[in-house]
Amino acid sequence: MTTVKVLFIDDEKAFVDTMAKRLMKRGIDVVPAFNGKDALDRIKKNSAIEAIILDIKMPVMDGMAALKVIKRKYPLLEVIMLTGHATVESAIEGMKMGAFDYLMKPCDMDRLVSTVEAAAKRKQQQEQRIIQRRKWGRLVSGV
Repeated sequence: MTTVKVLFIDDEKAFVDTMAKRLMKRGIDVVPAFNGKDALDRIKKNSAIEAIILDIKMPVMDGMAALKVIKRKYPLLEVIMLTGHATVESAIEGMKMGAFDYLMKPCDMDRLVSTVEAAAKRKQQQEQRIIQRRKWGRLVSGV
């Protein structure tokens, strides 16, 4: 698979730095963000982001609030919730709001990598379907 670009959002800088190094060794390009507002700025500036890893408990804008905005503004971006503060309720809420998956810290690195790759693949497939529908629409309409 080609290199996947992921936005990693967590308020614990040391955790983000460590995870970024581990993910980059596995061919995943990481863009760090340390709260929801920071993440939204980075998404706006970087259209190459294919998936997001998002913590729930953060200052400024928590993960659930960020998820809501991300799915509204960027519906094709797949969001993986990764938290050490999971509850059944927050997992259900996150999935209802459009999260791709919900993982607990500490997370097995192979599982995280495969989840990120699957999320990126889904985004790519959705983009391809949109492109194909547009092409089909132009063919049908004769434009």
